[in-house]
Amino acid sequence: MAIHYQCRHCGTKVGTLTHAFNSETLGLDRLSDEERLHMIHYRNDGDIEIKTICEDCQESLERYPDYHGLDHIIQ
Repeated sequence: MAIHYQCRHCGTKVGTLTHAFNSETLGLDRLSDEERLHMIHYRNDGDIEIKTICEDCQESLERYPDYHGLDHIIQ
C-alpha cells in the first residue's frame, strides 16, 4: 500500500510514501470528517490518494486570493 499526494488544483504529483504510517503520524486524525471526504480517496488497488496543494499553486493562491473560491486553478 502506498500513499500518493496529488495537488487538488493542478493534478501534479507531489510525492508518494511507501512505508507504513499511521493516521496520527501523517496528521490525518486532525482532519474533520468533511475534510477527510474531500482530501482522502481510497483506490481500488489499496493505495490511498491524498489531495494537497503543490508549491506553485500555493504561491498562486497567495498572489491571487480570489482563486481560493475555485476548485481548480489550472485546467
